[in-house]
Amino acid sequence: MIGLNRTSGGFALPTYRLYRLDGAGRISGADWVEAADDADARSKARTDPSSGGYELWERYRLVERSTPEKE
Repeated sequence: MIGLNRTSGGFALPTYRLYRLDGAGRISGADWVEAADDADARSKARTDPSSGGYELWERYRLVERSTPEKE
């Protein structure tokens, strides 16, 4: 799931940035996500094992935001 932008069949896959959020909604970590499109990136972000929320970005575009779950 996580890696640098590589090529697949001669085409570069889009690289997304996944920011993990803590319980207060602050960034607690970040990873690169390589995905074929937004739907693929969303799917990979949703399977992230972190218990908080996340923001998924493709360059300057917010693709999806999931708020941290309250305990």
